[in-house]
Amino acid sequence: MRALKIAATGMSAQQMRVETISQNLANMSTTGYNARRAEFADLHYQQASRPGTINSADGTVLPTGVQLGLGVRPSSVTMEMAQGTLSQTGGDLDLAIEGLGFLEVTLPSGQSAYTRDGGLKRSADGQIVTSDGYPVAPDITIPDDARSVSISGDGEVYAYFNDQVEPQLLGQFTLANFTNPKGLEAIGSNLFLETEASGPSTVSTPGVDGLGTVRQGYLEESSVDAVREITELIQAQRGYEMNAKVITAADQMLSATTQIR
Repeated sequence: MRALKIAATGMSAQQMRVETISQNLANMSTTGYNARRAEFADLHYQQASRPGTINSADGTVLPTGVQLGLGVRPSSVTMEMAQGTLSQTGGDLDLAIEGLGFLEVTLPSGQSAYTRDGGLKRSADGQIVTSDGYPVAPDITIPDDARSVSISGDGEVYAYFNDQVEPQLLGQFTLANFTNPKGLEAIGSNLFLETEASGPSTVSTPGVDGLGTVRQGYLEESSVDAVREITELIQAQRGYEMNAKVITAADQMLSATTQIR
């Protein structure tokens, strides 16, 4: 009874789809979060009669044959690279990336990670870091006596002082981009790691080489569309129920077989 196993794979697929949707809804308020989509592919086929084979009875060629599918399998959970809405915060160190690109941060291990979460902070030493305390590359330190900080669209960071008219240039943020951003490895805390699938990072100045620009005083909201997610949740729930009905029907067929006398 193939229907039992086929329907079981269908229920597993819809369960994974619901889990992906729940992850998106849970991160509706996560800065810089991109929605994920579960994608599926059909499983192997048992070739009871291959298309194009010769019918031994009269020598004709079978136009279609008999191919029996074995169900469905998850093929990937992809990240949708969509620009989230920019929300004004007014924070001096709040940055939104308008367009392509990621901020590069340095992990405690020395490895580089990448994020679109521009909710930056100032450490006790004046260094610009993420909310988890990871320094942003390149390292930029704000002097203790700086009155305010200004960040231009191309990432230049200026500090203003009470005893100076002209601002002081502290450094310039850079952005990184990848040939295949969907191939990045998510490690949590809004961070991604470079992988062989993503390709090596290309680092440049904001607004150059197709990269986006930075907006001071803004944060990029999650790109999750709540209406779409709820719609897909209903579809996944109905798909799960229909596969469960197939299992019930197959069970009734097996029960009828065992009752034959």
